[in-house]
Amino acid sequence: MFFRTDMAVERRDLYKNANKLEDEIRGVECEEEKIDDINITRVKITNSEGEQALQRRIGNYITIDIKKIHNITEAKENQIIETFSKELKAIIDKHIKPNEEILIVGLGNSFSTPDSLGAKVVQNIEITRHIKIYLPNAIDRNTRSVSAITPGVLGTTGIETVEIVKGIVDNIKPKLVIAIDSLCSKNIDRINKSIQISDTGIVPGGGVGNRQAELSKETLSVPVIGVGIPTVLDAATIVIDTLNACDVNISENEIVDKMKLNNFNFIVTPKEIDELIENMTAIVSEGINMSF
Repeated sequence: MFFRTDMAVERRDLYKNANKLEDEIRGVECEEEKIDDINITRVKITNSEGEQALQRRIGNYITIDIKKIHNITEAKENQIIETFSKELKAIIDKHIKPNEEILIVGLGNSFSTPDSLGAKVVQNIEITRHIKIYLPNAIDRNTRSVSAITPGVLGTTGIETVEIVKGIVDNIKPKLVIAIDSLCSKNIDRINKSIQISDTGIVPGGGVGNRQAELSKETLSVPVIGVGIPTVLDAATIVIDTLNACDVNISENEIVDKMKLNNFNFIVTPKEIDELIENMTAIVSEGINMSF
């Protein structure tokens, strides 16, 4: 079965559907929680069987699905921020102590709106490392040391992202890296309406086929938490979902093969992507700041 997605919860659902499984996949644990109209799905891959089934590393993958993001009230936005912050803090606390240093990495291309999430979030992070170093009396000594970098993309720097980040990690020695990036989804309803948190690292450009070396504990020697929002999807996904809605009987593989043959398999994003990125940037940056 064809699919292109960075979302672990979607890989789980697709694998179960393809293999007609009613029980959980071996090596995978899943729990769901609902807070008003916010859905939280926690997928945990526990062994190599789960890794092979979902094509993802052993670890935790949390998806926060938001029903509506347009014209939300301030109270609803605060509820989303608090939910995200709580889930992120729970994963951070599994890996480091409360006062240990964190490096934030904003991945993606700031000149391409669907790929600009990481860079925009970094602009709104409360940076404290320099204050703790140069003005220690001006800040609470229990404040966590936070630094941030936007490394750009390989096409403009000529340098692999992992090479830039590893150089920084080796010099300033944070205890944890949080990498923020735009993702690809298989579900139209998740575009700019979901947040995924994982503690297994992240692959820049992986969702759209421009894979680079991963940012992970294996490459950086410190734990890496990935935070991402799906901002794009494959054109084949739209075609498949539309035909399914119209009860047209045609296989996914046949659709994908025809689209590839005609070079029609584009990566697409909603027309209101500018507004959606701004909304989700505010939610992610405030949630990260709150979790510290």
